[in-house]
Amino acid sequence: LASRCVELLDVAAAGILLADETGRLRVIGASTEQVQLLELFQLQSDEGPCLDCYRTGLVVASERLDAESPWPVFAAESLRVGFPSVCAVPLRLHDVVLGCLNLFMRDPVPLGALDVALARALADVASIAIVQDQATREAAVREGQLQHALSSRIVIEQAKGMLSEFAGVDMDHAFARLRSFARNRNRRLTEVAAELVAGSIAVAQVSPGRVPPPPAGKASPPPA
Repeated sequence: LASRCVELLDVAAAGILLADETGRLRVIGASTEQVQLLELFQLQSDEGPCLDCYRTGLVVASERLDAESPWPVFAAESLRVGFPSVCAVPLRLHDVVLGCLNLFMRDPVPLGALDVALARALADVASIAIVQDQATREAAVREGQLQHALSSRIVIEQAKGMLSEFAGVDMDHAFARLRSFARNRNRRLTEVAAELVAGSIAVAQVSPGRVPPPPAGKASPPPA
């Protein structure tokens, strides 16, 4: 997007800042290394057109940066690297501001109205792409979490079945013994279940086996 803006608009350079999950802006792209450093400087100094643009959701521009501008620290650095004019365009979808597109000019002149309109159109398209990409990533994460939960549930059920058969107890008691074994060793339940199913842990370690019935015609020995 930054390089495309330089190709299509009457600007010398462009940078892109995008908010992370906590709302903190981060530099995700720039047409030149010089602009990337300037964007980082803007974030570190906590002042500049992009920050105001992100906070208000409006286009913020200054055609002639100087010591009297709203951002004197940023203005001094921008002038030092040869950008006396700047225009920040919000990356937004409806009422949600995702970040900003910063446009830098070598001459102290305002960005033309047609260029501003085109920059806003490019920013809108980029915002839609960003949201769609985030939605795809979140869906993939949720699917992975669901699959992991399902796999964990299956292996736990398998382990419960093995314990139930070995010890002659119902599934609830088998689960209680499996959980107790894991807790006593400060281990995760799914890990213990997986090792039990794989044979790394013997079933007898987790639960004693069923007591065989006494031979027919003989009474059970009295308890000691």
